[in-house]
Amino acid sequence: MWVRFRPGSRVAHRCGAGLLIGVALVLSTALHAQDTLKIAIGAPHNWENQPAALGQKAGIFKKHGLDLDLLFTQGSGETMQAVIAGSVDIGTGVGTYGAMSAFSKGAPVRAIANATTGAHDLYWYVRADSPIRSIKDAGGKTIAFSTAGSSTNVIVLGLMKEAGVKLIPTATGSPATTMTAVMSGQIDIGWSSPPLGVEALDEGKIRIVARGSDVTTLRDQTVRVIIANANSLIQKKDAVKRFIEAYDETINWMYDGDKALELYAADVRVPLAVARRSRDEFYPKDNLRPDRLSGVDQAMADAIALKFLAAPLSKEQLGEFFQYQLPPRR
Repeated sequence: MWVRFRPGSRVAHRCGAGLLIGVALVLSTALHAQDTLKIAIGAPHNWENQPAALGQKAGIFKKHGLDLDLLFTQGSGETMQAVIAGSVDIGTGVGTYGAMSAFSKGAPVRAIANATTGAHDLYWYVRADSPIRSIKDAGGKTIAFSTAGSSTNVIVLGLMKEAGVKLIPTATGSPATTMTAVMSGQIDIGWSSPPLGVEALDEGKIRIVARGSDVTTLRDQTVRVIIANANSLIQKKDAVKRFIEAYDETINWMYDGDKALELYAADVRVPLAVARRSRDEFYPKDNLRPDRLSGVDQAMADAIALKFLAAPLSKEQLGEFFQYQLPPRR
């Protein structure tokens, strides 16, 4: 049965108010709807790989209409496999050589932003009582790298070339196992990345003798990228673009004050002073800018030398592989 009411009546006012409230609720729900992106993060203890997790906690990604489903992996290779399989949309901190190699073989991966330029975060150290002061006076000594074909492997070869000395490169695995090998005298020169080893540096137990940035060809090279699954990039292009915008905003926040440092220190269980030194000494903000891309030709040459690539990518292939989602510059 239809009920007729007169304009201006109490019923009319109630119905009109109810309608307006209903419309407002619908609009509010639409405005606050969040797109979900699945993100794989390798080496989550490293400061450079923290933007997604810290930005999520700070509400920055939510402000951009995004809800991140975070998957923490054991490293670059596992991250890239998750992206290739399509089980995640985006992977952070993936080695440029490995990503290029996968793309050249037809894998659905695209580089959408810089993760790290240069290799200032990676460092080589000796025990405090070691007579070694630099790579130049370490001829014939053992020097650690993680695994064959890794960025630490590339850097060790570069350090030897730059210093003009012959060392004995030795695969030692993770920074933790490497530290054990160095302190027990099995390896002369170990490798690490912060925050691992920073407390030992502060306590004077070890000394830095070289950094990844000492290798000239790596100093201004994009060594790690943020990648996306090619299908996700097409189907969720707007969400992916907003991800990079939020990522960029998060990096600015991470270098402004101590709030991000406090969250990071709590997450990785290190003192605030160690977190601050890790950020300020090993991760220059400019190296983490998402829009930064440099040293591509040298990266391809290194990838070929290490057998990641059989030949350089063509101009057309590079245009397809690098699909940077540039954030607005502030």
